[in-house]
Amino acid sequence: MLILNSGGTFNKQYNPLNGELEVPYNNSAIERILQSVESKYDVAGVIYKDSLDMTMSDRKMLANIIMESKDDTFVIVHGTDTMHMSAEFLSEIFDDRKIVFVGAMKPFEIDNIEASLNLGMAIGFAKAVQKVGVYICMNGYVEPWHKIRKNTKFGKFEVVS
Repeated sequence: MLILNSGGTFNKQYNPLNGELEVPYNNSAIERILQSVESKYDVAGVIYKDSLDMTMSDRKMLANIIMESKDDTFVIVHGTDTMHMSAEFLSEIFDDRKIVFVGAMKPFEIDNIEASLNLGMAIGFAKAVQKVGVYICMNGYVEPWHKIRKNTKFGKFEVVS
């Protein structure tokens, strides 16, 4: 299993110089969570952006990394606003991999519980699921990417039909 970090709110940290929450160029949030796990996972930081800033080139880069990888199971830490766009893009390319998108509504630095729970669920699901496909793991749900959406009005993910 390979964990790919593409940034998003999950990773954001407070910058005391400008008062902004920014996506750092590191994997520290993921690495801190994984310290509590006895298994070792490969983690690769690949984009480090808020998902609203992600481009088609960024999605192609994710696809290329997955294509070139020896792994067949991936967890992608991604921003929640455009997670579904990246999931849809990868679902059109891959039909032989297990890909689980995960993120957080609040930065790990501010509230480490949600990010930790979501990442743990995503890893556990990715290890257990037999069926290949692209999934989203958020707010206690893990579903195929097209069956779960962010409800921006209520600030949470919901299962849709």
